Amino acid sequence: MSTKRIKEFFQLGEVGNYFFRVFRKPDPDTKPNFNLRMMHGINKISILMFLAALIVWIVKRIA
Repeated sequence: MSTKRIKEFFQLGEVGNYFFRVFRKPDPDTKPNFNLRMMHGINKISILMFLAALIVWIVKRIA
């Protein structure tokens, strides 16, 4: 397998980059509206719950 194909395989893309952007502190210069803040809050909760469930699933499969 070429190095270029391996590098492309591990690129995060738009969805992967969102996981890192959603947990950053918001820019103090911009003031997002209430709906946008709530959407990002719910997304944070769902990402954390997904990761917790994934960890529990992996632990159950190993043990």
